Amino acid sequence: MPGFLKTLPLLAALALTGPAFAQDTTTTPPAEADAPAETLSMGEDVQVEPYVRETSGDWSLECIRTGTDEEPCQLFQALNDADGNQVANIRIFRLKEGGQAEAGALVAVPLETLLTSKLTIAVDGAKGKRYDFSVCDRLGCYARVGLTSEDIASFKRGAKATVSLVPFVAPDQKVMLDLSLKGFTAGYEEVSVVNAQ
Repeated sequence: MPGFLKTLPLLAALALTGPAFAQDTTTTPPAEADAPAETLSMGEDVQVEPYVRETSGDWSLECIRTGTDEEPCQLFQALNDADGNQVANIRIFRLKEGGQAEAGALVAVPLETLLTSKLTIAVDGAKGKRYDFSVCDRLGCYARVGLTSEDIASFKRGAKATVSLVPFVAPDQKVMLDLSLKGFTAGYEEVSVVNAQ
């Protein structure tokens, strides 16, 4: 049990006994009220923003600063339509050895994607694999993808993969997005290992 939760009952008991003690004491303001605002901690932002450490072909190596020598990194690529507009993106990260998947990927697609049609990834025109979507939020929908060592090998050998999805408003059509594999091999060697959840 976290330390805060252990002290919660004690804090609640002290809060309830406050009015009884207040009747017996004078109304002297607490010392904190006299403290100037300059001595108060105003806090600091803790939002962690990824940064691009390097690029490898068409892939970016996104990392997060941790203040140590080891920074978690993943491969990132934006997937654009024929007009150059970003439609989706993919992030690839390594997983610990011993599992079915060598790596994981998080593929983000727009809202109004037909989720029951799943997401398909095919390398160099070969037969693709279909993946379920996991969740949607106000920004889009996400497929959490497990990539086997064979999948990673095909990414390393390949020139281009195709990511396809189906729009909800046009279930008879497919949106085909090019996923460049240029620079994948070199970039993948720099990707951090994360724990599978």
